Amino acid sequence: MAERLNVMMNRKPCYDIVFATNWEGLAEELAEMELSGRKLCICTDTTVDGIYGDIVLQTITPLCKKAVKYAFPAGEEHKNLDTVRDVYRFLIEEHFDRKDLLIALGGGVVGDLTGFVAATYLRGIDFIQVPTTLLAQADSSIGGKTGVDFEGYKNMVGAFKMPRLVYMNFETLKTLDERQYFAGFAEIMKHGLIKDSDFYEWLIENMYEICERDLNVLSEMLMKSCVVKKLVVEKDPTEQGERALLNLGHTIGHAVEKAKNFELYHGECVALGTVAAAYISWKKELLSMEEYYEIRDMFVPFYLPITVEGIDPQEVLTLTKSDKKKDGDHIKFVLLKKIGKAVIDTTVTDEEILAAIKEIYFDEEAND
Repeated sequence: MAERLNVMMNRKPCYDIVFATNWEGLAEELAEMELSGRKLCICTDTTVDGIYGDIVLQTITPLCKKAVKYAFPAGEEHKNLDTVRDVYRFLIEEHFDRKDLLIALGGGVVGDLTGFVAATYLRGIDFIQVPTTLLAQADSSIGGKTGVDFEGYKNMVGAFKMPRLVYMNFETLKTLDERQYFAGFAEIMKHGLIKDSDFYEWLIENMYEICERDLNVLSEMLMKSCVVKKLVVEKDPTEQGERALLNLGHTIGHAVEKAKNFELYHGECVALGTVAAAYISWKKELLSMEEYYEIRDMFVPFYLPITVEGIDPQEVLTLTKSDKKKDGDHIKFVLLKKIGKAVIDTTVTDEEILAAIKEIYFDEEAND
C-alpha cells in the first residue's frame, strides 16, 4: 500500500499526494476515478517522453476511452503562451471536452504549463500531477499554482488550479543527471528554513544518503518536505498571506534566472536567492552572522551555487523590482528570523537588495 498525504481545502479533502516506487500504483489510483468513458492526454516534454512517455501511456490506456500523448520541446524557454496555444490546438483536434483529463508527466515546467492549460481549456478540466524531478516532487506539483512565463518574466500569467491527484514515483529520481537532481534540493532546504528547523537538521544529518539517492531516505525526506508545503497551502491556498513564505529565495532568484537567460536551473537560482535573502536578514539584524554563514554554506555539500558569474548587479536589481510579488510599490521579501522561522518584510530598500546581489556576485575580473 503506497503512503499518502491528503490535502484539505476549506476543511474538505481536495486531493491525495501518493508516494510510490512504481507505475502500477498509478493505474490503481486512476481506476478509482472511473475513467472508462473519458479521454486522457499525457502532457510531457521531449526529454521525459523519451524515458517514461510510452510506459505511462501503456499504463493508462486500458483505463479510459482513449489515451493520447503530447510532447513539447523541453526547457524553460518553452514555458510560454505559444506552447499553451499548441496544446490547446492538439486538445481541440482530439475533441477533448470538460469530462476529460490531462496528466502532467515531467518536471516543474511541464506541471506548471499543463496545470495552466487545465485551468483555462474550456474554462477548466481536471488534471493530475505526475512529477518526475526532485524539484517538482518536493514543491511545484503541490498547491495548485500553475502558470507560464511571459517574455522571459517568470510565471507572469497563471491561475490557481488544484489537481485531482499528485502521484510521485521515486524511481524517476534515479534517471536525473546530477545537476538536475541537486537543483531540486534548494526547494527542500527552503521548507526547512521557513517552517521546520528539525527537518533542516535532519537534512544535514542525512546528507550522505541524500547525495547517494537512497530511496528509503528520499521517501522520508519528500514526505517531510511535502508536509510543510501542505500545511502552508491548506491555510492559504491562493497566497493572500502566509503562503508567500514559500517564496523564500525566489525574488532575487527569478531575477538572476532571467539575467542568465535561463542558463541556470530554477533550483540553482532559488539557492542563490536564498543566500541573498539570508544576507539581508543578517544585515537587518534578524539573523546572526554565524547563522547567515551556516545557511549559505549548507548549499555547498548539495552541489548548489552560492555565487554567480556573468551578471550585472544593477540589471538584477531592476529585474527584481519587476517581480510580481509586490505590495503596492514595495517588494514583498521573505526574510529569516532564525532557521525554521520566516517573515514577510516590505521594508527592504534598493540599497539592501543591491548589497545582497553583490554578495552572491562573483566578479571574475576582480578575482583575477
